[in-house]
Amino acid sequence: MEFTNLPTFQPMTRIVIFANGNLSEPDKLRRRLRPTDRIFCADGGTVHALALGLTPELIIGDFDSLPPNLMAGMKAAGVNFQRHPARKDQTDLELAFQTAVAEGVDEILLVTALGGRLDQMLANIFLLARPEYASVRLTLVDGSQSATVLGSHQTLTLTGQPGDTLSLVPLTPTVQQVNLSGVEWPLVEATLTFGSTWSISNAFTTPQATVQIGEGMVLVVHIETNERLSE
Repeated sequence: MEFTNLPTFQPMTRIVIFANGNLSEPDKLRRRLRPTDRIFCADGGTVHALALGLTPELIIGDFDSLPPNLMAGMKAAGVNFQRHPARKDQTDLELAFQTAVAEGVDEILLVTALGGRLDQMLANIFLLARPEYASVRLTLVDGSQSATVLGSHQTLTLTGQPGDTLSLVPLTPTVQQVNLSGVEWPLVEATLTFGSTWSISNAFTTPQATVQIGEGMVLVVHIETNERLSE
């Protein structure tokens, strides 16, 4: 996955945030992780990080979904905690996002954020579209599916294989000057509208697909083919 028209930082840093959703296809998630990743957990997301053999750098939340024995173990291991009251204006995940962005991070990978309550799942997805995160590369991963926010004057190149699914989900009332190549139904200077399904379920025809946005914001969803799912 490659971006253009985003700020360039050296060295590149990435924080992986574990939410308290479902852990899908853990082996695939392991392969996406880098040795240099910093691990943050939103409350009960700690359980998923530990299931992958990862010790978080920081656990954030009100700790209503973190088992007491795990909390004690993490404290003994020297893990940092950021405690918030149960009655608050943000979810634990949003607080984790705010903390990661305040760290000056270049990229955030959100994992284990889907499944469970519909309201929480939708809120987790729409967190990616917050304007204050526009300078950060944001990707949500769930098994063989990934979703990346693409904003005005940005270009994203995805690497996959022919047959992979690619969908564009508008996040603003209109998304203008949309160019899409490397797919079965390419777009040239197209306009997408919020709520439309016109740009859903396209398909890779080459190993790479490129999306370019003029004005607006879209969620670019890449789903690997069944053949790759069975590998």
